[in-house]
Parts: sequence; structure tokens; C-alpha cells
Amino acid sequence: MHSHDAQLIDGFGRRIDYVRLSVTDRCDFRCVYCMAEDMTFLPRARVLTLEEMALVGRAFSELGVRRIRLTGGEPLVRRDILELVQSLGRLEGLDELTMTTNGSQLRRFAGPLRDAGLNRLNISLDSLDPVRFASLTRRDRLAQVLEGIDAAIAAGFERIKLNAVILNGRNDDEILPLVEYARSKAIDISFIEEMPLGAISEHDRSATFCSSDEVLARINERHALAPSTETTGGPSRYYRMADSAIRIGLISPHSHNFCASCNRVRVTAEGRLLLCLGNENSVDLRALLRRHPGDLTRLKSAIVEAIGRKPKHHWFDDPDQPQVLRFMNMTGG
Repeated sequence: MHSHDAQLIDGFGRRIDYVRLSVTDRCDFRCVYCMAEDMTFLPRARVLTLEEMALVGRAFSELGVRRIRLTGGEPLVRRDILELVQSLGRLEGLDELTMTTNGSQLRRFAGPLRDAGLNRLNISLDSLDPVRFASLTRRDRLAQVLEGIDAAIAAGFERIKLNAVILNGRNDDEILPLVEYARSKAIDISFIEEMPLGAISEHDRSATFCSSDEVLARINERHALAPSTETTGGPSRYYRMADSAIRIGLISPHSHNFCASCNRVRVTAEGRLLLCLGNENSVDLRALLRRHPGDLTRLKSAIVEAIGRKPKHHWFDDPDQPQVLRFMNMTGG
């Protein structure tokens, strides 16, 4: 079957054209909303090899997926990550190959990633204050990240976007400074509501929850925001300002559930195909890849079969539904 004829349609008529591929569960940061300070990481044998990941990417692209996003943990701590970017960058069907990173390694990698075929970059940045940055990430690396952002801008990616998770009482006073920083660098920024994944003791999630509407109201005090009709095929709602070319995005898994238009699935670092971020149902692609190495046909039919079971929506607030115990580093953001 020619790659452009294939399509992944789930049981609710949603076309799946976007895959997030986690390349590692490891990270050089320990962000408080993502993982514990003392994490146990997967033994290497349980993580997909780069060849297996490249095959998964190829299978999805031949099934009509147009966008692949590489995530982690922190994708740039994975050895030989550039080789994977190169092999995915050569896939004919892909319109977009992007990565989400904490920015700590971009001084070294921004140029080589761009050369290898990466089009876009999302960089996490929750604070511009070095002391606070260190308390949120448990690592004192703000200067390194800011240099990384400059390196990415210099490398000439099609689009760079900052991602900020806003927590009430932790960094909600930085909403405007982050907007000003993004404006000064002429790059987009999205503000994200915290996802309730993984049991954390670090803070009380209901107390720190900051809704997208609250974020919007704060920015509107200084900059009149006009809603934009554009979409990048993800869950962001975008806004624009009259005096700047950048876009402000809001990602609201709680307050504005976007399940009805969900067009994505995730593959974890150990090869579990997650059909929904908020549910535990998944399919083990690693077992299949290791039982039938290099068998693209089998892999594709397993993916097609799985997509038919993608749930309609997630239940983050329903006490009767199973609670999701994975940390975000396992899932790839």
C-alpha cells in the first residue's frame, strides 16, 4: 500500500496523524511536577533501540502519520540521538519532525539537529529566575538553557516554541515576564495546565492548579489578546497580539478538554503504544519488535488494530476510573 493511501482512523472517526515518540525515560533535570528527585530508570534492555524506534516511526509514517515529535525524559541525553533524527528526517510521508527538550543540551545540539532534518523545537521554560528555576527543576542550569534557546534561534528552525507549566504560588507571577521574554526573542510560547500524572508529594495539585483562563486574564492586563483560528494540529488554542508576530498558546487538559479532536498517540521509551495519555490501556510494541525483528508489516497491522481501541476520552477527575500512576518522564510529555 502506498504510504499516502493509508490512514489511521479510530473508532470515533478521529484521524490519527501525530505520534509522540519517547526516546528515553532519563533526564538531566528533576522537575517537581514530572518526577521524584530519586527516580529509578528503566534498565537499558527494556528501552527500544534506536533501530526499533526508527522502524516504529517508519510504520506510522506509512500509515499516514504526518508529524512525529521526539520526547523523553530529555531526548538529548539519549546516546546517538542524531542518528534517529536523521533516519526519521528521511521519511517521505512526514511533514514535520519536532522535538520537546529542556534546552540544557541545545548549545551543543541545535545546529546538528537542524542539519539532521529536525524542523521544529519546543523548549520547556518555567522560570526566568535562577533560584526559582533551580527549585522547580532541582538543577541550577538556567543560564545554560537560555544559551541553548539562543543557539536554537541561531540554527534557524522553522518554528521554536517555549512551553511553561504554571503553578499557583510557585511561578504564576512569571506569566508576564515569560511573555516579555518570548516577545523579545520573537518565539512562540504556550502555557500549560499541570497534568495530574504520577503520585507526587512535592505539592498539593489542587492548591497549585492555575487554569488557562487565569493565565489569559493576566496577560490581557498588559497585552490585548485576540483569539486566532489557526491550529498546529495539537491541543493548543492560540492568541495573537497586535504589536508582535508571536503566538501565545494555551493547553488546557483540565478546563477545556480537547479529547473530541484528539489526533495523537504516544509510544513510550519501552515501546508501549499509549492510546490516551489519561488512560492506562496500551499495546506492547516492543514484544512484537523483538519477536519479529524488522517485520514492518506485522508492526503496521498491530498499530492499526490498536488504534481501533483508542478510548473516546480521559477521566482525570472521576474517582471511579483507574488513577494513572505513570510519571510524565515515562510518557513523554
